[in-house]
Amino acid sequence: MSSRSNRWPLIFITLTLALDATGIGLILPVMPDLIRDVEGGSLGDAAVWGGILATAYAVMQFLFGPLLGRLSDSVGRRPVLLVSLGAMALTYAGMALAQTLWMLLAARILGGMAAATQATAAASLSDLAKPGQKAQTFGLIGAAFGVGFVIGPLAGGLLSELGPRAPFIAAGLLALANLALGAMVLPETVTKTKRRRFDGRGCNPFAAFGPLPDMPGVGRLLLLFFLYEFAFVVYPATWAFFGQEAFGWSAATVGLSLTLFGVMMAIVQGGLIRWIIPRLGEAGTVVYGFCYNALIFAAMATVSDGRVALVLTPMAALGAVVTPALQSLMARRAGDDRQGELQGLVSAMRAVAMILAPLAMTQVFFAFTDPANPLPYLPGAAFGLSVAIMLLCLAIFLPVARRVAAV
Repeated sequence: MSSRSNRWPLIFITLTLALDATGIGLILPVMPDLIRDVEGGSLGDAAVWGGILATAYAVMQFLFGPLLGRLSDSVGRRPVLLVSLGAMALTYAGMALAQTLWMLLAARILGGMAAATQATAAASLSDLAKPGQKAQTFGLIGAAFGVGFVIGPLAGGLLSELGPRAPFIAAGLLALANLALGAMVLPETVTKTKRRRFDGRGCNPFAAFGPLPDMPGVGRLLLLFFLYEFAFVVYPATWAFFGQEAFGWSAATVGLSLTLFGVMMAIVQGGLIRWIIPRLGEAGTVVYGFCYNALIFAAMATVSDGRVALVLTPMAALGAVVTPALQSLMARRAGDDRQGELQGLVSAMRAVAMILAPLAMTQVFFAFTDPANPLPYLPGAAFGLSVAIMLLCLAIFLPVARRVAAV
């Protein structure tokens, strides 16, 4: 396939990945208003349901990611991607029309299944890439997610001015438009020589944890990775509820704040990390990240002025240097012949954090904002939990840092 004929398929796959990320960000600003529009109740009650919906979505992604990837090896990438886009459009329609929380939950479950196509999309990129250009092609994945996480909250916040359901209508139309584009331009990239018979044994998402006992020195770092990801989920899990409860923010303001965060994250991950790690070293970067995040989380837990919170929001992204530094330390210990298995472990651990953290964070928010509870009123209490996790991470990591420094 020529580079010119590859162009539109690559554009379609990149748009599909961007839509996956946009869909996550799109929901965050309007979720408090949508849940209360459906069910009523307090903001704390809405936060609890927000945690349940986020966990359901993450569970489906975790369970169906390997299944769809393996299915695409058997039936082809094209049908898996196109059917998933159709299901995503149905999901957004369900969110826009839902009249009960159970309808919202069903829509999020279907949405998690439909969005579990990252492995299939990555496999399509690999099929389309020319020999020697796979790394550049895979770079489209990070770019697509970066754009999606920046555009999603901004679009969700702006469209919320038309009502809490308007963002889902727009997202559904985008998914249908991308489905039409894919139907026209996406070829089937799984040829007869590549096609594999479907084997359900390769669909177990928990199989990724199997190699862990054979990677000495990785276990503690992987635990730190999980704890860090768990603590960082406080932003997507509680930010919209926190902003509305603590500062009276509208969905538009929440979307703007999340966009600022996303832009700064792109700057940190794309450029600043290349400056920090050579100067501090991997271990020093991890220590800095844990300390910096503990301070930012503490500030968020206690801030009472929304303008200050808006200033702190992009500053919070400056602590997002821990993940690449930890991954580099783990890669050194895993061995050159086990890097694929290690990345499977890392992805699985991140997925588990995304499943468990929303439930915990939203329950803490509810407990410290519900007037019926004897606890003090503290809308930022979930950030206090993240402070405690960062301090625990620091205590666990310091012996590792000392050994790295000795070496």
